[in-house]
Amino acid sequence: MDRRNTGISRRRVLMAAGASIALTPMAQPTAAVTITRAASAGPEDPAQRADLAEQALVQRHVRTVWGQPQVRLGALVWPSSLLDESFVKWCYWWQAHLVDCAVDAAYRARTPERVARVAALARGIRTRNLTGWTNRYYDDMAWLVLALERAERLLGVRFGDAVGDLTAELIDGWNPDVGAVPWRSGDKYYNTPAIGPTGLAMARLGELPRARQLADFLHTRLLDTDTGLILDGVHEPGGRVERTVLTYNQGVTIGLETELAVRTRESEHRERAAALVAAAAGGLTHAGVIAPAGGDDSGLFMGILARFLAEAALALGDSTAAKIVHASARAAWEHRAEVDGLPLFGVDWGRPVTVPEHSGVFPQLMHSSAASSANFSRDLSVQLSGWMLLEADYQLTAAGR
Repeated sequence: MDRRNTGISRRRVLMAAGASIALTPMAQPTAAVTITRAASAGPEDPAQRADLAEQALVQRHVRTVWGQPQVRLGALVWPSSLLDESFVKWCYWWQAHLVDCAVDAAYRARTPERVARVAALARGIRTRNLTGWTNRYYDDMAWLVLALERAERLLGVRFGDAVGDLTAELIDGWNPDVGAVPWRSGDKYYNTPAIGPTGLAMARLGELPRARQLADFLHTRLLDTDTGLILDGVHEPGGRVERTVLTYNQGVTIGLETELAVRTRESEHRERAAALVAAAAGGLTHAGVIAPAGGDDSGLFMGILARFLAEAALALGDSTAAKIVHASARAAWEHRAEVDGLPLFGVDWGRPVTVPEHSGVFPQLMHSSAASSANFSRDLSVQLSGWMLLEADYQLTAAGR
């Protein structure tokens, strides 16, 4: 699913022109930094742990876009170079999740600064996308709809016609012959990463018949009856199934079934959600901790499962879902490293982040894939996943789950 834009395109040419103007006022690239194993357990309070994860990500990744005040995005790696901070490389859906995590933090402890950050990050997506809120990828747009809808519902922050424009694009992409939306415009691959969040967006926006149809598609076309887990997607015409099993796919399907269970009060959706939680617990956890994915796009997969497990625990009282989130949060926190007292998470929450041997100096140019064996990644996605997990842990604890 890695779609970070590295090719030459009209957008990139325009972007390069804008970036060249912005380079002068931007901060210099981050120098080598000191990384240490966490020296203490740190705070026990889940709210404080979520707060520290938020601080770490904001300090390391969030930057001004092209020198424009109150317009922000997350640099895709840290430490970052001037090129990274010019946002030539573009990953729309990571930024949508950054907005969603910022909404989590503002809802946990509302401050003017946090609310302003949500707005600045949404403006950053609109600015960097150049041509509007929409693009070719239905998963991207669905994730942003979900983040902006939560910003409006929970914080009262509205972004003009953004939700309406994005929703119209999702509906326009619907293929009635298949009963779903494809991965991207013009494609013939119908995959869970697009169908799940699109269905969830439809449910939250009142399009329940479409949401039900998408949930049914996942249940009837992509449920692996041997494992009880959701497969990646199906190619149409022909019906060839891609049988990859990802934590991401279980998360979005649990989220969709949970939302439909609450909104329709139909026991079928509650039963599907509970069955999928149980299957994920049996097949995609290690000692109760969500299984690792990796760097790049897959770094977000674990956090996505944690987010929707928490929703199932909160809305449906699913104790298995709550236990997985709590166990994963404890493991991610216990195995973290630290930079200047702030957490740094690994791609595998179940084992310690490895500290470089030489005086704790972390080389700026180490690529995430080169560090994956050491349970470290420079990717924004991995750190977002950790932050998302700790916000989920806080939400459950605050609700007494």
